[in-house]
Amino acid sequence: MMMEASFDTEESFDDPSCLAQQPPGSVSPAKRQIREVKETKITINCVTFPLPGEGPEQQLLKPTEWSYCDYFWTDKKDPQGTTSVAGFEVLLQKQLKGKQMQKEMSEFIHERIKIEEEYAKNLSKLSLSPLAAQEEGTLGEAWTQLKKSLHDEAEVHLNAVEKPLLTFRGDNFKKDLKKYDHHIADLRKQLASRYASVEKARKALADRQKDLEVKTQQLEIKLSNKTEEDIKKARRKSTQAGDDLMRCVDLYNQTQSKWFEEMVTTSMELEKLEVERIEWIQQHLRQYTTLRHETDMFNQSTVEPVDQLLQTVDPAKDRELWVKENNTGEVRPVDMDI
Repeated sequence: MMMEASFDTEESFDDPSCLAQQPPGSVSPAKRQIREVKETKITINCVTFPLPGEGPEQQLLKPTEWSYCDYFWTDKKDPQGTTSVAGFEVLLQKQLKGKQMQKEMSEFIHERIKIEEEYAKNLSKLSLSPLAAQEEGTLGEAWTQLKKSLHDEAEVHLNAVEKPLLTFRGDNFKKDLKKYDHHIADLRKQLASRYASVEKARKALADRQKDLEVKTQQLEIKLSNKTEEDIKKARRKSTQAGDDLMRCVDLYNQTQSKWFEEMVTTSMELEKLEVERIEWIQQHLRQYTTLRHETDMFNQSTVEPVDQLLQTVDPAKDRELWVKENNTGEVRPVDMDI
């Protein structure tokens, strides 16, 4: 992880006080400015942050909402602790995980459907079984109704089949995520390039200032034949280096501001997608539980006629019906006469 002090250059290096000769051991105003801002800001992986306790306290963009746009600005170490993972990448991984969870839920429901369909098929087949079809009387009626209830129950279970959850997001979803990823990654690369330019310009300024100080000191102690014109030339180069640094810092800040705006917009879009995913699955699972409740009620309704007929089963009545249909005569035998 790259961690460097950062600063915003607010004063022009054309100011003579920034480049004028300083007493030995003193620190120039430009260097004092850099040192002061070093204590308030820090750059981590080319992104500049305020140090804790420095500057005005930042307010959350969406307080109390735990919004994505407030909590994924810094990079984090991967589980192995070897490389950094951008906060936006964490959000993308959440979306991909959500897609996978949706797929697994769909597979679970699909397996439940297969069980339901197989169960309904077996119930329907069993309802046509000839077993005990010759039972008679009130018990026979109850038995016939019980077998019919199996057929009705099979229909109920077939109607209770819920569609899988795969229809919510198609193949274009991953393509859309890649577009987000590439867009933010490109902005981050631009920011890294701008930061490298700042560091290069900062080093160039330090070299020019050092060169100016050395020539000035040499002139003072007569160690060099450098003329005043040479000193002015070195001062001009130092001033130009300062202007270059200010320009690079300005371009860096513009690029970081653009990255910041796109991060807010895109992270809130991902947040919206996650809310839609959860609410969509919630809706379908509620439909599933409603169907289960309805199935239970329908199953109950198919059993009720069976219960009613079982309550009317009467062994005496069945005996009467059977005797009337199958009797072979009601005249009893008598004794034989001689």
